[in-house]
Amino acid sequence: MTEQACRECHRIVEGLVCPICGGPTLTKDWGGYVVIIDPKGSIIAQRLGVTLPGRYALKVR
Repeated sequence: MTEQACRECHRIVEGLVCPICGGPTLTKDWGGYVVIIDPKGSIIAQRLGVTLPGRYALKVR
């Protein structure tokens, strides 16, 4: 199964439903990603509004 990005939270996931927000709107049309390890200490995570560690798409179409 290919990786998809959730259109709601931008989390990169495998499957049919996002395990983080529960959103069923996943897309294969995304570009670039960032890996967040420590969301509390990351300025990038704060700017993206990320509160959980993981991989997130930068651009979701």
